[in-house]
Amino acid sequence: MERRTFMAVVSGGLLAAPFVSEAQQAAITRIGYLSTRSPAEAKYVTDAFIRGLNESGYVEGTNLAIEFRWAELQYDRLPTLASDLVRRRVAAIATMGSPAAPAAKAATATIPVVFGIGDDPVTLGLVTSLNRPGGNLTGVTVLSAELGPKRLELAHELVPTAAIVAVLVNPSNTNTEPLSRDLQSAARAIGLQIHVLQASTERDIDAAFATLLQLRAGALVIGTDPFFNSRSDQLAALALLNAMPTIFQFREFAAAGGVLSYGSNITDAYRWVGLYTGRILKGEKPADLPVQQSTKVELIINLKTAKALGLTVPLSLLGRADEVIE
Repeated sequence: MERRTFMAVVSGGLLAAPFVSEAQQAAITRIGYLSTRSPAEAKYVTDAFIRGLNESGYVEGTNLAIEFRWAELQYDRLPTLASDLVRRRVAAIATMGSPAAPAAKAATATIPVVFGIGDDPVTLGLVTSLNRPGGNLTGVTVLSAELGPKRLELAHELVPTAAIVAVLVNPSNTNTEPLSRDLQSAARAIGLQIHVLQASTERDIDAAFATLLQLRAGALVIGTDPFFNSRSDQLAALALLNAMPTIFQFREFAAAGGVLSYGSNITDAYRWVGLYTGRILKGEKPADLPVQQSTKVELIINLKTAKALGLTVPLSLLGRADEVIE
């Protein structure tokens, strides 16, 4: 009797084991991550996204699996990558960069999509309104092109003797025309002449810096674009090599050796993308989650670079800095 009882327990244990394993596998939630960029240079943003997921109770390898898709700045690949995630029936898709969100929207009308962008999601057609997104998309926006005129003012404050300032934009970005127009208007208001230069490849960036010397520009303002975000190191190095005072949007540029950065805290924004994704995985609907507007803006000054460029940073500028890199 005891032997039969023992064998039943063992057999029951053996029979139950596969079901336990299947239950454990079923507990893993699979999501997609669609990025305009590449894994290495966007790591700090991806880490912030994962941190937000962790704060929501989702840990990769424990109860979460992430299907990463990287466009490597080839935006024409985004529709195919988005469709692949849909075919894999992921529970949600998080997108990084403005071009990725429309691709995800076009690929699915049912899978929740959480975007992180620097453009107006209503203008892009992603949501019907910020407070009531109304569909399967919601997310986080950061102040981006709107801060272009302010960056121009900061460049003028740093180099008040510069009569000519250049602006670098990506012609393939939808914000190029309005940004150029706003900067032209801001330049006239403070008595500056500006030249708009274009770049969408690394070779274009090199050519643009060569043109700066010909124009005798006294400073450079870099426009907002995922391509430029991915080239912070190159842009900072060229600015220093050509002794060109340059301002860009994210801290990573100043950390890489750029003299000034002024823009949103991008890591905080993508932490929110992770938090929103976690809330959706717990049952909330994108249509009910208002689009978060990240309004935190920071001014970073690289004092070491300023000294290398022979610039004296005004005390008024230093006093307003959120961080001074020495």
